Amino acid sequence: MARRGITVEEVVNMMFDDEVPILDFSSESESDSDDDLIPQLVEEVLVPIPQDEVPPVNELGWQFANSDHRPCDFVFEASGSGVQPELPSTVTEYDCFKLFISDELVGHVVEETNTFAEELKQRSEAGKMERWVGTTVAEFFTFIATVLIMAVVRKKSLKEYWTTNCMYQTPFFKTLFSQDRFLLIMRALHFINNTTMNRLDPLAKIRPILSSLTLKFREVFVPFKNLCIDESLLLWKGRLAFRQYIPSKRHRFGIKFFILCDVLTGYVQDLVIYTGSTTDIVNIDGLGVSGSVVVNMLKPYLEKGHALFTDNWYSSPTLFLYLMKHRTGACGTVRAKRKGMPEFRKKMKKDEVEMKCAGPLLAVKWHDKRDVHVLSTISSASMADSGKVDFNTGEHKMKPSCVLDYNKNMGAVDRFDMRNSFVECTRKTMKWYKKIFFHLVDCAIHNAYIVHQQVTGQVIRPQAFRENLVRQLLEHHHTPRNAPTGGRPSLDTPLRLKARHFPSEVPQTAAQGNSTRRHCRVCLHSSRRPRQRKLTRFFCAPCDTALCAVPCFEEFHTLKND
Repeated sequence: MARRGITVEEVVNMMFDDEVPILDFSSESESDSDDDLIPQLVEEVLVPIPQDEVPPVNELGWQFANSDHRPCDFVFEASGSGVQPELPSTVTEYDCFKLFISDELVGHVVEETNTFAEELKQRSEAGKMERWVGTTVAEFFTFIATVLIMAVVRKKSLKEYWTTNCMYQTPFFKTLFSQDRFLLIMRALHFINNTTMNRLDPLAKIRPILSSLTLKFREVFVPFKNLCIDESLLLWKGRLAFRQYIPSKRHRFGIKFFILCDVLTGYVQDLVIYTGSTTDIVNIDGLGVSGSVVVNMLKPYLEKGHALFTDNWYSSPTLFLYLMKHRTGACGTVRAKRKGMPEFRKKMKKDEVEMKCAGPLLAVKWHDKRDVHVLSTISSASMADSGKVDFNTGEHKMKPSCVLDYNKNMGAVDRFDMRNSFVECTRKTMKWYKKIFFHLVDCAIHNAYIVHQQVTGQVIRPQAFRENLVRQLLEHHHTPRNAPTGGRPSLDTPLRLKARHFPSEVPQTAAQGNSTRRHCRVCLHSSRRPRQRKLTRFFCAPCDTALCAVPCFEEFHTLKND
C-alpha cells in the first residue's frame, strides 16, 4: 500500500500543537548552596522526543513557494531585554568588569593557587617556589591588570617585559611585579583542588571558572530578538584529548567553543566547550549532536519569540520544526543532503533561484558564484534589493530575502573573534586550562564592554576600554612596590657616545640620606685597568649610570670599550 503524503494544513496543525511541553533538562532538586556553581559532569543521556513533536521530515509535502507563503511571525516582548542589574549612567569600566570577575570568584582562584603552590613547594625540584608567599585578592587583580597590559605591549616571552636592555625595556612592569614574583604566580595558577576534583570530567581543571562565568553571562544580560550560534576555535597545538582540527579556521588546531551571541549588541550569551562524547549537552534523540547543541544553548530562551541564525552544520528541517513548535524562528544555510530537504534542479545559471515550502518552512536554492541552500521559517518567498548595483548592467542586484536576513544577522561570533584577536590576553602556555582561563577573561571583558556601552551610551574603542579598566584595577588594588635593589646592571644605551652628557649627584635615598652612593660602572666593569668596587656620588642622568667624576665619566662617554 502506498504511503499517503500529508497536506500543508496537517503540517501547520502539527507545528502549532501547543500540548507538547518543553523538554526539561534541569535536575530533580534545586539547591542554593555554593556547590551549584561547580556542576558535575553531565552524562550522555538520550531524551526521546514524542512522536508528535517533530513530524516525519520525509513526508513534509514540499511545494513550490509563491507570494502566498506565510512565514512564522512570533511576537517578541523586547521590554525585558538588555542589562538586568540597575546601574547608574556614570558606571565605570571597573564596575562592569566586576559584574563577571567578582571578588568571590577571584577569592576562589587565590585559595586554590595558594594550595597548589604549597604542593609545588613540597616537590624536590621546587626551586624558586621555595620562596613562595601566599597571594591575595588585591595582588591577583593586579596580576590580571598586568596580563591585560601585556596584551597591548606584545613581546616574544614573559621575561622580556623585565629586560634591562634600554632599547626595548618597559620600566612600568617593574613597578607592578618583580619578574620572579609574576612567574611564580603564573606557575602556581590553579582553579580546583586536585584531590577532590571529578577526574571523569575532561574540563575539571577549569570547571569552577567556566560554570561561574557562563552563569553570570546569562544573569547580567537578557538578549534581544535575534540570536546566532557559531563555533570559535582557540589556538592550541599541544597534546589534548579534545583538540580539534578545523581547516577552514584561521588557527586550524585548537579547542572548539560553541558560542551563542546576541545579534544586536554582540554580547556573548553562553558558551560550551566541545570535548567529544562528554560535551556538556544532553543528546536529544532525533536531532543529532548539532541539533542537541542548539536546543541546550537555547533552553532559557524558547517560547519567547526569538529568531535564531545558524550555519549549515546546525541547520536541518528537523531542528527548525522543533524550534517552531516552541515559538522560535530560525534561518540559516543548510547542506543540500540533509534529511528532509526537497529536491532542486541540478544545474542553475547565475542568479537563478528555486523556492519550495512546507507550511512556514521555506527551502531556497540560489546560484550566486556557487549553489547556496538556505532554510528558514521567518523569511518570505521573495527577492529583495541587496543595495548593490551590477557593474556591467547598472541594475540593482536582487537576492532572496532569506539570504539577506542571513547575511545581516550571522556574524556576531566572527566579529567577537576579530575584536579579541587585536587585544586578547591569551599567551602560549604548557597548561591548556590556563589558556582557557585567560580566554574566558577576554570574554568577560568583551561582555563588560557591551554592558558599559549599553548603560552609558558611550561608544569607545575596545582598546581604550581595556586601558581604562587596567588603570582602575591598579587604582583599586595595587600597592606600590619598594624600589628594586641589586639585580642585573642595565645595558649600555646606544646614545652614550653621541648625546650631550653632564654629571649629576646621585639622588638621595631615605636610608642613606646625604651619604647616598652608588658603585661606579667603569671601575666595576673596566677592561682597561684592574676592576674595583668604588662608590661615587655622581651619575649620568640620561644613561642612569653611576660614574666617578674623573676619569670614568669621560671614558664612559668617549671610549666604546671602557
